[in-house]
Order: sequence, then C-alpha cells, then structure tokens
Amino acid sequence: MAKKTLSATPALNYLSKEGFEKLQKELHDLKFVQRPFISKQIADARDKGDLSENAEYHAAKEDQGHLETKISQVESLLAISRIIDETKLDNSKVMLLSKVLVLNHNVKKEFTYIIVSENEADFKIGKISVKSPIGAGLIGKKVGELAEIAAPAGTIKLEILSISFS
Repeated sequence: MAKKTLSATPALNYLSKEGFEKLQKELHDLKFVQRPFISKQIADARDKGDLSENAEYHAAKEDQGHLETKISQVESLLAISRIIDETKLDNSKVMLLSKVLVLNHNVKKEFTYIIVSENEADFKIGKISVKSPIGAGLIGKKVGELAEIAAPAGTIKLEILSISFS
C-alpha cells in the first residue's frame, strides 16, 4: 500500500492594502537600511584587529544573523500574502477587514473593532486579530446577533450593532 505524503503548503495570509505595504516597507528597511549598517559595523570591528577577542565583531555578526532571519521571515510572509479587495466584501456579516460596532453587555459600553490578520493586529487602535478570541467569536455574525465569547475573565457578550468596511 502506497504511503500518502502531505504537502506542507503554507496557508495564505490575507492583508489589507495598508498591511501589505507596511510589510513591504519593513522589508525595504531591513534590507537597505539595517543590513548596510550592520555590514559597516562588522567592517569597522574587523579593522580593529584580532577577531578571536573582538567582542564588537562577534556582537555585530550575531546581529547580522538575527537580521537575516528577520528578512527571511518577512520575505516568506510576503510570498504567501494576498491583498483583500475591499470592494468585493459583503458587509452583511462580520469577516476579515470588517469594522464592527458592538455593545458589550457585560460593561454596557460600545466598542469598535476592525478584524485584521494576526500581523496587522494592534489592540490599542481597535485592530484585533481574526484568530483572537473576540475576532474569532465575531466572524460570521450579523447585525443584531449576540456573540458569547469565552475569555479568561469569563464570558463576554457582544451584540453586533453595525458592520462596515474602513
């Protein structure tokens, strides 16, 4: 009997245009600002003589290794990323890039969340990951529905008041 092999195809990463451009800028900075800076540090440290006892050289080489790893991670993420066309999204239910106004029944306050990919999440400005408990709990819900979300502090009850795209 033939053995089945599973291909490890990475899942696509869906981003807003803004999120995709932010990743591109980060990659540009890593490659064309930080990489030359570290290369200069290595060259300067190398000019100081004996490399076996040169702490500056070893620190710069370690920084270079971390930088190259980060560059590789961002390049891999960009390779599997796709920009979501917001004009083709349906605002009848919560989905990625939805701007959701909710009423938190626990504290009787309204909150606005924008559902984004993990890479774009920034809770301070209301952008929550689609994989976070709140994000996952809101996905697929429609205006008027109640999402009951298990959280460490207990169940959060969020009523969907409106859905739009920012």
